[in-house]
Amino acid sequence: MTELERSLLRRLRDRDERAFRELIEGHRDRVFNITFRMLGNRAEAEDVAQEVFITVFKTIETFREESKFSTWLYRVTVNHCKNRIKYLARRHDRDRDELDETSNGHNNNHAIGGPGPTAPDRALEGAQMEKLLQDAIGNLDDEHRVVVVLRDVEDLSIEEICEITGLPDGTVKSRLHRARLALRKKLQRHVGDEA
Repeated sequence: MTELERSLLRRLRDRDERAFRELIEGHRDRVFNITFRMLGNRAEAEDVAQEVFITVFKTIETFREESKFSTWLYRVTVNHCKNRIKYLARRHDRDRDELDETSNGHNNNHAIGGPGPTAPDRALEGAQMEKLLQDAIGNLDDEHRVVVVLRDVEDLSIEEICEITGLPDGTVKSRLHRARLALRKKLQRHVGDEA
């Protein structure tokens, strides 16, 4: 840990609000990327990212400096995402009938629009591929989603992922392999349908 990070930690432990803003500025993008990839919904991801920073600020004294600060921060982020996923699943189960009634008769493709495939728009294709990828990641089991987001989206090392998740090296590699196979299968099926 650098002296700058130690200084930031001391200031955070002293409840320095400027240090809190520095923490957010330094880690906002990565925390949001993790929450967005885990949750697949921008509004939920923003809410969870805010909750992560508030939790870190409130519980900074529990960080024992046995790992990198970023590792601890990402562990908090992943745990918040898992909790939100469970909450949303319970809420979805409870509200499923109501949601089904409100969605009947609506065309879910209205946002895509456009004159059709005769003049493909590269930006639209990129956005559609991004949505397809996000949907595929969102359909993974939680245990697979975590490792693929941390490794392939956030480019963290296997060792960092082991520290964040508390899983052994072999388990992380195995889950990552299975997640990548599942993603490849889903994406190839979709791309194959359009070819």
